[in-house]
Amino acid sequence: MTILRSAAVQRRPAARRTARANTVRGLLLLAPFLVLYLTFVGVPAAYGVWLSFTDSGLMGGGLGDWVGWGNYAEVLSNPQFWGSVRNTLWFLLLTTPPAVILALILAVLTNRMRRGRWFPRVAFFAPYVMPVSVLALVWTWVYSPALGLLTNISEALFGSSPAWLSDPQWAMPSIAIASIWGSLGFTFVLYTAGLQEIPTELYDAATVDGASGWQQTWFVTLPLLRRTTLLVTMLELIGALKVFDQIYLLTGGGPNFATRSVVGFIFDYGFTSYRVGFASAASLILFVFVLVLSAAWFATSRRLSKEDGS
Repeated sequence: MTILRSAAVQRRPAARRTARANTVRGLLLLAPFLVLYLTFVGVPAAYGVWLSFTDSGLMGGGLGDWVGWGNYAEVLSNPQFWGSVRNTLWFLLLTTPPAVILALILAVLTNRMRRGRWFPRVAFFAPYVMPVSVLALVWTWVYSPALGLLTNISEALFGSSPAWLSDPQWAMPSIAIASIWGSLGFTFVLYTAGLQEIPTELYDAATVDGASGWQQTWFVTLPLLRRTTLLVTMLELIGALKVFDQIYLLTGGGPNFATRSVVGFIFDYGFTSYRVGFASAASLILFVFVLVLSAAWFATSRRLSKEDGS
């Protein structure tokens, strides 16, 4: 017994040295990534936080005067900021539910095809790999008042066509349609991957029990896709909160700021009004919104993992 104890005592320092060596090796392997991350993400982020407490401008050199929480108070009391928040939330409501539901339906229908699954998968995913500039150009032609495809269809069916991108009531829905078309492929792929993880034995057992196709979808497919649905919904929500490029290219935030998002508000004040400190404060507020949303997703995901026993 004494010999075993002494042997264990001798092994402890060796185990500690091995653990330290593994830690050093791990840090050395991570060092290139950490250097790049701190250089291009960490340092700019910290600098942006510092800027948000100053009245720095884009035209002047160096940091401006320290204003503390003044920029944050001004942002939260700015009617244009809350207008951009409403526009962003309106865009979120127009894009997230349809994108999630449509991608789910298309993925389920494609998964049930016996032959030729590759064609809808390629067709639905192709718009996602297009640059946003190309997407905006395509939909600018579709919405063109004189020659646009959608304009001609609307005039043929109803005798008239709305001003898709120049009418404040139609501009945001029009942008939402283009955005769904462009992002649907990625959501579709996530659902397709989730469907492939469902064991076919469950569907065979449901068929033996006399379950119809709709019942199999409702009681087998949807419950087993809830984590995928949570992930897809979270990605769509974050993407909607950060929307900028397609709005900037299609309408520039107009007409009359009817489509200007929060990021558009930050861009205008930072690069048009040259108020970098004010824009940094607005970007930090948006970051907090996204962070809270991400924390909620993480908590829900952990709860679902515990319920699934994984």
